[in-house]
Amino acid sequence: MTKRLLILGLAVAIGLFFYWDLGRFLTLNSLKATHLQLLDLQLDSPWQVGTLFFCLCVAITALSLPGNTLLMLAAGALFGLGLGTLLISFAFSMGATLAFLLARHLLREPIQNRFSQRLALVNQGLASEGVSYLLTLRLLPIIPSSLVNLLMGLTTIPAATFYWVTQLGTLAATLIYVRAGTQLAQIRQPSDVLSVELFSLLIALALLPLLARQLLKREKKWA
Repeated sequence: MTKRLLILGLAVAIGLFFYWDLGRFLTLNSLKATHLQLLDLQLDSPWQVGTLFFCLCVAITALSLPGNTLLMLAAGALFGLGLGTLLISFAFSMGATLAFLLARHLLREPIQNRFSQRLALVNQGLASEGVSYLLTLRLLPIIPSSLVNLLMGLTTIPAATFYWVTQLGTLAATLIYVRAGTQLAQIRQPSDVLSVELFSLLIALALLPLLARQLLKREKKWA
């Protein structure tokens, strides 16, 4: 009964988001058009605006709705690099963990019953190298965060491990986008933020955990 109510609540929330086309407020043009008004509101009521912004980021991430990139830019435009990064980093990590737990609670059991053998192999691999793989997925800018949340919820990786790896793995991209948000007027589209150099850097960072894992394996063999 609880699971059905939860599914119904999620379906209603997501349905209303798209029915009312709330995504139109989470666009770069909308942010630029309302930037000054939002900044005045933030200066008048910093705690209220900060709390509302934090809750909005958690909700959008937990429900796997579009808009994370725009929210990172908005954090920089409204709160600056330091506070903006702090708010977004914790909000996204908490929202991602909620999405992870929702997937585990609602989807894991039926999928486990149907694909038990395949998932057993996946869980066996994650038991020994889960942190490295998850960190790599978080650092790769080409893999949607919502997809990682969903897939990891179907595994046996502990929620606490998922949270801290998410917090660490998304920090680099968060800093890049929040910093870009502090110079909002110069951005024409969100994709302008990631230059070829920055994109290459994120790819290199993503490969580091796997490289370190392979080096450790070879060192053990040599020993």
